Amino acid sequence: MKTTDLVRISVFPSLADAQIAQGVLDDAGIESMIQSDNAGGMYPALDAVALLVRSEDVAGAKEAMNRQSNRRG
Repeated sequence: MKTTDLVRISVFPSLADAQIAQGVLDDAGIESMIQSDNAGGMYPALDAVALLVRSEDVAGAKEAMNRQSNRRG
């Protein structure tokens, strides 16, 4: 996945939250990438954690995440 083609679709307070959302996208067949500043994995993310998808997958990714959020709430 080339980083120039990526769009941030959501920001999470923790890596665990972003990984859960990434799993939702995986189940929907949408490739994604997590972006965080965690000092090479040695520390928990120092700031918010972003979930990125290809620009052409933005609509499908948002739809998948909305479906998941509606199931929980």
